[in-house]
Amino acid sequence: MAGLALAGVLLLAGGCADATETYCDAVADNQDRLGEIAESGDALALFEARDVYRELAGDAPEDITDDWDLVLDRIDVLETTLDEADVDPATYDPRDPPADLDDQERARIRQAADDLAAPETVQAMDDLEQQALDVCGTPLRL
Repeated sequence: MAGLALAGVLLLAGGCADATETYCDAVADNQDRLGEIAESGDALALFEARDVYRELAGDAPEDITDDWDLVLDRIDVLETTLDEADVDPATYDPRDPPADLDDQERARIRQAADDLAAPETVQAMDDLEQQALDVCGTPLRL
């Protein structure tokens, strides 16, 4: 019985190692793209990075999926909120919003942006960056 338990633990440990290796490979494969997106200065960079983030989240070890879920959810909510208000994220300026944007839409956009910039979202992204460095030995982006 003890032998079966040990075999189960070793199998699970191997599965974790494989998941981590898969994730680290995905991090390495996407570093250049994330770096390009970050350096672009494009107003849509966050939304462009989301596709890469989704890939990384799909390969992520279980211990960091909550962080990826939070980051991706906040990006999705902002995009959905902008879309529902018929606002182009590439040209939207919160200091000079479109004249036809009502107060409720402005408030929803501001809240979605504030949630994305909230300390818990920033911390989740910092944790993901740190995990890539600690576990994969490489940053998320070059």
